[in-house]
Amino acid sequence: MPELGDLYQSLILEHSRSPRNYGAPPATSVPGAPLAGNGFRSADGNNPMCGDIVRVWVALAGDRLADVRFTGKGCAISQASASLMTTAVKGRTREEADRIFERFHDMVTGKPLDDEARAALGKLAAFGGVARFPMRVKCASLGWHAMRAALHGDAPRVSTE
Repeated sequence: MPELGDLYQSLILEHSRSPRNYGAPPATSVPGAPLAGNGFRSADGNNPMCGDIVRVWVALAGDRLADVRFTGKGCAISQASASLMTTAVKGRTREEADRIFERFHDMVTGKPLDDEARAALGKLAAFGGVARFPMRVKCASLGWHAMRAALHGDAPRVSTE
């Protein structure tokens, strides 16, 4: 029987090789533009230490994330994390997406999570081991910071530095 760590590694490799919600939406908006004609906000993320880049688009329907998409290039951790992030927040409210962001960020930065918070992360728990590798925390969280910036219209670009 495979060990849990092996299953998590397989999940990360699967999402890295075949990312979900990958690709720009039709008639993409200018990064950071407040709801262009196609209804998407976007933000770019950059991790200059390892070269990871990501662009995340968020479309809102009322208070709900109707669609979340991304493009990018970089290591398996950054691309898999962005892929799993899109599946985790798509269809959620802003408040729910923020709560998932906080739990995920706490987990990858090594902050303790109670059993309920860890269980709520579902497949995102695959990134729990990232906290042991400080340089990888930036890889895992890059897409999340870009999603949050797009969602809240904070900035058209975010950086891990």
